[in-house]
Amino acid sequence: MAAHAAHSRQLMRELGITRAHIVGHSSSVPIALQLALDAPDAVHTLTLMEAARPAAPTGAERQFGTDVAVPALQRYHAGDTAAAVDIFFRGVFGPGYRAALDHGLPGAFEQAVADADAFFTQEMPALWQWPFTEDDAHRIQQPALAVLGTASPAMFAERQQLLLHWLPNAEPLDLPGLTHLLHAQDAAAVADGLAGFFARHPIPQTL
Repeated sequence: MAAHAAHSRQLMRELGITRAHIVGHSSSVPIALQLALDAPDAVHTLTLMEAARPAAPTGAERQFGTDVAVPALQRYHAGDTAAAVDIFFRGVFGPGYRAALDHGLPGAFEQAVADADAFFTQEMPALWQWPFTEDDAHRIQQPALAVLGTASPAMFAERQQLLLHWLPNAEPLDLPGLTHLLHAQDAAAVADGLAGFFARHPIPQTL
């Protein structure tokens, strides 16, 4: 996560961006949080959409590991990457995910299968090993928006509540009827929510 955060900061420098509204979805939420820790001057606000981490040790989290993460890893190690991705996507997006995914992000499933090695051998272990604590969260003073699709699995609501509890300056945004594919299902609703948040916390022109 620290390396990804450093890459994000370097990209901002290359583009001449001094300070920005940082938006993360799922496994990029930890990168956004790590960037706020490592380069706080570069982060004006945080939008944290359905975080992959941090996660409380709850029954929903344990069930996700048993029913989704472990079977997906088993299928990956057996050489069936398409089945591994499908198992994981069903667990985070819901059983009817494919139509919404193909409509909102054409080719995303095939790309995920092509990128399965990086996901299962690098991204997933990095997420589980990320050493982010409540004390780390308390150091993040920027306004934060914790976004939830209300039709997502229960673990995402638990993670949202954890962020709201841990972060000193966080507020919720619940999007009715949407799942972990919220930005693909209803991009306008997501954009409206983010635009309102950004408008309440404008970046000063002098920055």
